[in-house]
Formats: sequence, C-alpha cells, structure tokens
Amino acid sequence: MQTPGNDRRFGEDIATLYQRLLVPMIFAPYAVDLAGRLASLPVASVLELAAGTGVVTRELALRLAPEVQLVATDLNETMLAVARKQGTSRPVAWRQADAMTLPFGDAAFDAVVCQFGAMFFPDRAHAFAEARRVLRPGGTLLFNVWDRIETNDFAWVIQEAVAGVFPDDPPRFLQRLPHGYFSASAIARDLAEAGFAGTPAIETLTAQSLGETPTIVALAYCQGTPLRNEIVARDAKRLEEATDAATAAMTARFGTGPVTGRIQALVVRIAR
Repeated sequence: MQTPGNDRRFGEDIATLYQRLLVPMIFAPYAVDLAGRLASLPVASVLELAAGTGVVTRELALRLAPEVQLVATDLNETMLAVARKQGTSRPVAWRQADAMTLPFGDAAFDAVVCQFGAMFFPDRAHAFAEARRVLRPGGTLLFNVWDRIETNDFAWVIQEAVAGVFPDDPPRFLQRLPHGYFSASAIARDLAEAGFAGTPAIETLTAQSLGETPTIVALAYCQGTPLRNEIVARDAKRLEEATDAATAAMTARFGTGPVTGRIQALVVRIAR
C-alpha cells in the first residue's frame, strides 16, 4: 500500500485474493463504520488514502451525497485495478498516488480518510503532514488501524502457525506491519509532529470476523497478504505447507467452520 518492498508489495495474485477473501472477512465492517462517521460531517470533497481494492470507497459512494467529490488513491496500481473492476454506485476519481507526496494542492479537501493504511506509511508523521496540508482549515482526518495482534484472533493464530513452519526465521509480517501501529500515544505523537493541534479522538472498536471455513481464512492470510511474500522468500515450495499449517491451527482453535473470531481496531479522528 505504500513504498515498494516485500512488506508493501501487493501483486495481482495477492490483490485478487485480498478482495475476494479478506475484504468481506475483516475489512467490510470497519468500512461501514468509517463511511458512517464521515457521512455525518458537512463535506463537499473527500480524499481517500491507501484505498486498496476500494472497500471504503464503495461505502463512501453509497453514503455521501452525489455532489460530494470523492477521490480515491493508492500507491499500488494493481490494487486500484481491482478496485476499478469492482465498480462504485457513482463516479469516483481513481488515482495512483503516494501518501508521502500527495499530488494535490493545499487546502483542497474537506476530509481525508484512510482505512488500515497508516501502518504501511514509511514515515507516518510525514504522511499525516501531507494529509494536513491538503485539508482545508477545520477539515477532518479520519483513519483506523488494527489493534495489537493478540486482540485479532485469526491473525494471531495464523501467524503462530506459520512461524512453526519456519522456526529459525519466523515470518512476522502480520505483527510487524498490519498490527504494529496500535499505540495511542505513538499515534498522538505522530499527529502532533505533523502539525495537528489538540488531542485526537481515539476509539477502540471490536467486531466479529466470519470465515466460511478454516481453509479459506488460512488462504486469505497466507496468500492474500504480503505474508505470502515472506513465506516465498524463505522457500517458495513451502507456501502450500505453510497454508496447510495455518488451516490446521485454525481448525484446532475454531472448528471446521463456519468460523468466527474477534477483530479489533482503533478509530482516530482529528481536525485540522
């Protein structure tokens, strides 16, 4: 979602599985939440950062008034291609863009929104400063980040299972990045460094993740996220073995399916 590299590289194979499996499993509930929060604000223009395959974009297109300008961006063109293919209920301006150097003028938007993207920014304070720059005075930055991995059942079980396949060099992508930016004090510090005044409103939001079967959940995480890149980097021939280990761990913990687990995130809001 930001800067190239194994941790942030979403190839076509990952992007397709991400949209088909992970979006309904863990991202959709939080997309509905963010869109609802933003729909309650008086906005005429909205910029979305790290839009991925467009789960929030589609909710915003439904919830915001037709006259509200909606621009959805992501660094990864492959993810945007999947988003465009999914379509939206009304026109959206899709644009490849880096959150670190936004190609928009100062004070161009009433709100900037980002779902589960801030964790991937290589310099979060700088990215927040860019968001602040393109916000109009009084505008809103609204984003969410995953809470610590131990509070997210599927991710925790799968990470530990895959680590068991590579005990000498366990892949830790899930803990390091998606679940690595959960400190409220760190978030507040980065926002202050970016130039935002005041204290951000930070809310912990718990939901339920539903998977059809343990196999589908394991496939989603092991092959539909950059965890796949970490596994392949260690031994490409063991991708299926790692996925099978994750399936077995999911079955042992949650049963044969459908499977339900806790997901937990922080929702952050601050005014410019």
